[in-house]
Amino acid sequence: MRIFSFLCLLLFSLGAAAQQFEISGKLVDKKTSLPLESATVFVEKVSDSALVSYTISNAEGIFVIQGSNKSDSLRLVSSYSGYAPYTRIIELSGPRVDLGLVKMEEMNTMLGEVTVISERVPVIIKKDTLEFNAGSFATRPDANLEEVMKKLPGVEVDAQGNITVNGKPVSRILVNGKEFFGNDPKIATKNLPKEIIDKIQVVDTRTKSEEFTGKAGNPDDKTINVTIKKDKNKGYFARATAGGGTNGRYELSGIGNYFKDDLRVSVLAGGNNINSAGFSFDEIFDMMGNSGRGRSISFNRNGSFSIGGNSFGSNGGITKSETAGFNFANEWDKKYELTGDYFFGKNDTETKTIVQRETFLPDRTYYTNSVSSGNLINESHRANAGFEVEIDTLTKLSIRPSVNLNDGFSTRSRTSERIDEEREVMSTTFDNEDLRKRTFTNRINFIRKFGSRGAYLQLDLVNRNESGESENRFFSEQLNYEDGILSDSEVRDQFILEDNTTDEYEAGITQRSVLAEKLFLDLSYDFSTRKLGNTRDVFDLDQATNSYSDFNEVLSNDFEATSLKHIPNIGLNYEGEKWRLGFETGLLSTRLKNEDYLSETSFNRNYNNLFLNTSVRYTMGRGKSMYAYYRNDTNIPTIRELQPVANFTDPLNIIIGNPELKPTFTHNFNFGLHNFDFATRSGFSLYASAGLSEDLVVPYSVTDENLVTTTTFRNLDGGLRAGVGTYYNKRFKKEETAFNYRLGMNANYNRQVGFSNGTRYNADMFTINPSVRFGYDYTERIETNLRYELGYNFSDYDIRRDRQEEFVNHTIGLEVTTYWPKNVVFGNDVSFSYFGNTAPGFDQTSLLWNASLGYKFLNDDATLKVKVYDLLNENVSTRRTTGEDYVQDTEELILEQYFMLSFTYKLSKFGGKDPNKRKMMRF
Repeated sequence: MRIFSFLCLLLFSLGAAAQQFEISGKLVDKKTSLPLESATVFVEKVSDSALVSYTISNAEGIFVIQGSNKSDSLRLVSSYSGYAPYTRIIELSGPRVDLGLVKMEEMNTMLGEVTVISERVPVIIKKDTLEFNAGSFATRPDANLEEVMKKLPGVEVDAQGNITVNGKPVSRILVNGKEFFGNDPKIATKNLPKEIIDKIQVVDTRTKSEEFTGKAGNPDDKTINVTIKKDKNKGYFARATAGGGTNGRYELSGIGNYFKDDLRVSVLAGGNNINSAGFSFDEIFDMMGNSGRGRSISFNRNGSFSIGGNSFGSNGGITKSETAGFNFANEWDKKYELTGDYFFGKNDTETKTIVQRETFLPDRTYYTNSVSSGNLINESHRANAGFEVEIDTLTKLSIRPSVNLNDGFSTRSRTSERIDEEREVMSTTFDNEDLRKRTFTNRINFIRKFGSRGAYLQLDLVNRNESGESENRFFSEQLNYEDGILSDSEVRDQFILEDNTTDEYEAGITQRSVLAEKLFLDLSYDFSTRKLGNTRDVFDLDQATNSYSDFNEVLSNDFEATSLKHIPNIGLNYEGEKWRLGFETGLLSTRLKNEDYLSETSFNRNYNNLFLNTSVRYTMGRGKSMYAYYRNDTNIPTIRELQPVANFTDPLNIIIGNPELKPTFTHNFNFGLHNFDFATRSGFSLYASAGLSEDLVVPYSVTDENLVTTTTFRNLDGGLRAGVGTYYNKRFKKEETAFNYRLGMNANYNRQVGFSNGTRYNADMFTINPSVRFGYDYTERIETNLRYELGYNFSDYDIRRDRQEEFVNHTIGLEVTTYWPKNVVFGNDVSFSYFGNTAPGFDQTSLLWNASLGYKFLNDDATLKVKVYDLLNENVSTRRTTGEDYVQDTEELILEQYFMLSFTYKLSKFGGKDPNKRKMMRF
């Protein structure tokens, strides 16, 4: 830490020769003297027009630009939509310069000058779009889109890879308004070079139908659209990597992309045994499963991760994977758009888990120790297509089918021991299972607009059809001991055939009418139905014939659950610039029907509730807004919770469904306050949420004298969850140095309810998580990120007043990347975790240090890299979790230390030029 502090002080001192300045003024309309809010004001060097600093005027038109510069004069430029740019040479005779009133004229014939100036404006704030000029932000010559985004004010990429803009999450990234490679934004952010990027636009996230109808999008969720320079919107880029390491570790990957105007084609393939996708990873720490440098990827300490919701590796274990796929998109005549992709994946995952659990009963406590291991081999094929056609300027039709096929084979074993003061139960299970799953979904959307004021008719049809089959050879043995003496035993040797089906259909129609300017009346009807089917045939081993021929009727079932939901509703929506109000009300009618064909019993009931969906949003100014909303809904129980047949696959935990369960009725509340100030490069956010549940499906568990727990399910009121969070972030820039920090805090409360041995319990769980992050950059030679997170956990169990659980976890991370000397990239990512109050035998600390050293040559087209995963060989996967009536410690098999040497080669050509043939940056 002392070395880090010394480096910061040293590097900050290098810019001491530059003088500080502060330029202020007030922008007004020349004719009316009215203030101009959200105008962009920036200063640049007179010699080469390099951007020095910039700001945005506030609601009173006042602006303040702060920064440092070594020259005695700067050029000030003010830009505002609809007005001619204002330019002026500022002599820095002192630290503060007050320009007074700066009068801007409405634009008339100065289009040529406006065009030239607008190309240099770093930030432009339009009515509903925040636009950054990529060329205005200094980066390394070989920077990609992600590195540019890290330089933008208000844009954050945290250690978990979540992207936010002014505190609001980014859910997707588009290139020229289109998805670049399915739903994986990393293909674009990691491979698009800065020199072909024109603008980076931030808008409210909208669905396809909202974009076409002009309906307001979601202001609390953002979409980033990257526009490509017109003369460079064609070309290709490709990358291939091959590497080998210790302990048999290896990686192979390749990706190729071709685009020309509206045509985009991408292909990829890869294989490795290090829990990696291999085709959209970080260029410095790629394929290492670490948790650093702010990527839009979610990492686990075992080396597994997920991208855009798709998981690679596993939540525990080591995965050998093979992947291949392609993506195609094209648009014709601005009317027809066709997209399609196909992915093949094969995973071979090895897992091992050690668990120690303490379970509380009303009158006693028992302990469970288990060791489980398994191996899963799975092959998947996924294909998606999309077709859109604008029949005319007022009518649009889109069809989006998807097919997913999975075939797998798994072997699992588990040894479990359950102990209390008087007895001990031991169970061992083995099973081999063949799995097959087929899924087909399709979405059809039809929209007809009426005029240009926002009226339309919309029809939606969605179906999801899924079938799954399994063949399981299951064996278990249970031994019961009293006072250390074996009292009895039970063996199950079975062959289980199981079929599961899910058929879901949704239909909706909405008619929007215009009552007044920005005031709309919505009449809607939504219908959905879901049919869940489960057929389970269990055959016991016939000892005489040594075959599975004895049909076990008690454990077999043929069960079907059907739900139907009707929501006719009426809504009023006002979509103004400052106020946005919505109120929808109607009937929420739910029907639940169950049929048990073996026992010839059925269940059929209707549930009617008031449907309510309300929201209010107020925008106080540019970057300042607050919102609140409420919505209710019903959730149907799962088939596992409904089917009334005992499941003995875990002999110590028998599950029996309850076909008379009611749907759960939920109430959800949300509140948020956001404020980002461009003038000070600082932002503040506050958010809160709460959820209440009626007829919540909860476990009803009974543990007998042999320590065997039988669980069924009941409906119960009283479930509650609530959370609140806040953060503040700020960014500084001084000549060649940049510094940023983020302070955050979130707290959560969860009341879990249920029954244990016939006694109702409440478990109150509190978590508080303060965090702090610091970032530092110097002249694109060094990039440093430091973070600390604390996790306070407290659980109170009314089932046992003498038992409370309280512990604190700590996590510290340091990421340092240097780009010196020339062509050398040295990356280090160190994270230390302390796990509070773990059980004896579990590691309480974990230290993970990943490092890589890369050298670029052949005009930056080639990279030779040495990388190390878990340099100190100190990483562990330990965690403590608390449940409604238990405390559990878990340790999992994880990826262990390896060293790897890899070679990467890139090919690219954009707009007829090779972007790699350029002058190299000199240090």
